[in-house]
Amino acid sequence: MLWGARVAWRPRDCALVFRRMPWRGVGGALTLGNVILYTGDDPESPCFTYAHRAGLAVEPCISLADHERAHVYQYMLLGPLFLPLYVLCGGVSARNPFERAADRYALQRSGWWPWW
Repeated sequence: MLWGARVAWRPRDCALVFRRMPWRGVGGALTLGNVILYTGDDPESPCFTYAHRAGLAVEPCISLADHERAHVYQYMLLGPLFLPLYVLCGGVSARNPFERAADRYALQRSGWWPWW
């Protein structure tokens, strides 16, 4: 693939996954519908929750793949409304209910919907 990225369908994530995306200065992942873009090689790599990184909580590491899978589910339910709602709720932030729900899902394997 262009820039050395690797692509594969991951049925568990209901998404087309691109690994090794060459974004300089950006770590982690980005989900757009049923497409997940990872900068690293292993989607299952551990990462901290948004609340942990912001100093709002002390939580164990989560799987980046589980966190992004929650965003896929959110996209599947909301469709084109996801992105505007995500931005209105604070964008990439520990206070964004979409990010908190994705972290909760990665920690507990349940609760990916922001307002449950």
